[in-house]
Amino acid sequence: MYKLFKALDARLQFERASAHCDVPCGIYDPIVAQINALTVVRMIDLMAALEGEGVAYQNSMSRYIAVKEEHAEKAKHEIRVIWGDFIKADHIAQYPELTDLVHKIMQLGSKCRQTADRETGVAFVEAINRFAEIFWAIKGVKTKKAKAPYAPALEMVYPDL
Repeated sequence: MYKLFKALDARLQFERASAHCDVPCGIYDPIVAQINALTVVRMIDLMAALEGEGVAYQNSMSRYIAVKEEHAEKAKHEIRVIWGDFIKADHIAQYPELTDLVHKIMQLGSKCRQTADRETGVAFVEAINRFAEIFWAIKGVKTKKAKAPYAPALEMVYPDL
C-alpha cells in the first residue's frame, strides 16, 4: 500500500500538510500532570490504609494499583508532550535545570509505578510542581502555591490569574 501511495504521489504530487505540534498552539497546561501525580499519592495512601482480606480486599487493592500505575504514566505522558512540543532551546538556556528535571520526573514516575512508596509519590508531585513553576514563568504567568482542595491535600502550584 505504501509503494502505491508513493508512486501516486510522485506522479500527482499531492499537496503536503504539516503541523509542528499535537494540539493547536498555546493549549498546554501542566495541571493535568499535577493532578495525575496527586492521584498517585492518593492511591498509595488508600493502599496503605486498606485492611481486610479475601476477594473484597483483593478487588480494592488491585483497583488502587491499576489507578496508581495508570496515573503515573499519564503524568509522564503530559510532561513528555509539553517537553517535546512546547519547550524550546531558549527555554532550556533560560532554565538549565529543565533537562535534569524532566529526566527526574520520568524516573520518579517509573518508580511510582514499581513501588508503593509515598515519599516517591510526594517527590513526583514536587518535581512536577517545579516543572509547572518553570512552565508558567516561560509563559509570563505568576504562580501561587496552595494545598489541593482534596486528598491528599498536598501543596500544588497554580497560575495566579
